[in-house]
Amino acid sequence: MTSSTTASTRDLLLSRIRDVADYPKPGVVFKDITPLLADPVAFTALTDALAELCVRHGATKIVGLEARGFILAAPVAVRAGLGFVPVRKAGKLPGATLSQSYELEYGTAEIEIHAEDLSADDRIMVIDDVLATGGTAGASLELIRRAGARVVGVAVLMELGFLAGRARLEESLRGAPLEALITV
Repeated sequence: MTSSTTASTRDLLLSRIRDVADYPKPGVVFKDITPLLADPVAFTALTDALAELCVRHGATKIVGLEARGFILAAPVAVRAGLGFVPVRKAGKLPGATLSQSYELEYGTAEIEIHAEDLSADDRIMVIDDVLATGGTAGASLELIRRAGARVVGVAVLMELGFLAGRARLEESLRGAPLEALITV
């Protein structure tokens, strides 16, 4: 929990996240945020908390990670008065893109960004719903830097601490903060 997120806000958000056993495969407990999104009070509290982090860290644009990161980052960008730039799976953005491959548990994946949407003057806050192993977030940090922008932080609704994504991201963060509203 960040210093600016109150215990009551954290409790509200956590109460609206549903555990779904054995999804998407046996043995996995999926953290479903759709009940939080359906609750206007909880969704507003989440948007406000993330927007405050963007302002505090001096972000000029927000990068949202596909797909649930889009749902969170877009209203945060509007609330904070900042631009929104999507990071998408390979092949989903039209025109020229920068791409970055990264390792998954079994295989690799690739994400892309429109480099022209970022400049050397931009200070980027990356927003996603969950930090798990850190693979997607780490690849997005590399893309942002390759586009010439500066990363001022990563903010997530929830960090799955038992998967050690924070430790894997430490070098990629280069001193930028990782802010998790909830850690489980």
